[in-house]
Amino acid sequence: MIKLISCKILIFSVLFTLGHGLKAQSHLNNASFEGQAQDATMPSGWFACEKGTTPDILPGFWGVVTEASEGETFMGLITREDGTFESIGQRLQKSLQKDLCYEFELDLCRSNTYEGYNFPIRVIIWGGKSKCSKDQILFDSPTIEHTDWKTYQVKFEAKTKIKYLIIEAYFGHGLMFKYKGNVLIDALSRIKVCTRA
Repeated sequence: MIKLISCKILIFSVLFTLGHGLKAQSHLNNASFEGQAQDATMPSGWFACEKGTTPDILPGFWGVVTEASEGETFMGLITREDGTFESIGQRLQKSLQKDLCYEFELDLCRSNTYEGYNFPIRVIIWGGKSKCSKDQILFDSPTIEHTDWKTYQVKFEAKTKIKYLIIEAYFGHGLMFKYKGNVLIDALSRIKVCTRA
């Protein structure tokens, strides 16, 4: 009888822990940027956060023939010589809570055949309290020079309650001039609570 009660308590504890872990995760809608490959098309589930944002669902347009790292399609964002850049956002299904540690992954690379927008740039991911607000930098990538997919780990502590995620293409670190560049993005994972570093 005691063994049966102990076993039930153990099973309840495991199920409670698993349920709590799932509740702590935040899922993104269309995190792999799936859809009909098209130029100047916002991926389903996302919205523009910067004037002039016209992301491309790739491959197949602008000379980009890279295969997706996950699924069939991925997204391309660019920067321009006039200093403009592209940025998209999404409201999180579950807000991230202040003072908690979170982590997720994403795949990045660059195309060297993006119709003249071929120079390497970087990705900045922001957390926001309102639509398109940039309240905390969650990730600032190195300049993405590689043309094969690489997975990047993102780990941060939320300094405020975060309701929105913003993905921004931006010029390389330390450069004083603006230029035509691109970054390809795919396979964002679930955002989950982590242990502090």
